[in-house]
Amino acid sequence: MNNELLESLEYRINEFLEKYHSLKSRNSELAEENEKLKLERESLRSGVDSILSKLEGI
Repeated sequence: MNNELLESLEYRINEFLEKYHSLKSRNSELAEENEKLKLERESLRSGVDSILSKLEGI
């Protein structure tokens, strides 16, 4: 009985660790994607501002 409990606990801990590492990896991927999107947004914003400035001069 004690051995079964330990095996069950070991299994659950391993499952937890796998999920933890998977989520940590996914979080890193999303953080990287977020940074790329921020740069893209800033570039687009700059382009729009430039176009608006030119239109104001007309």
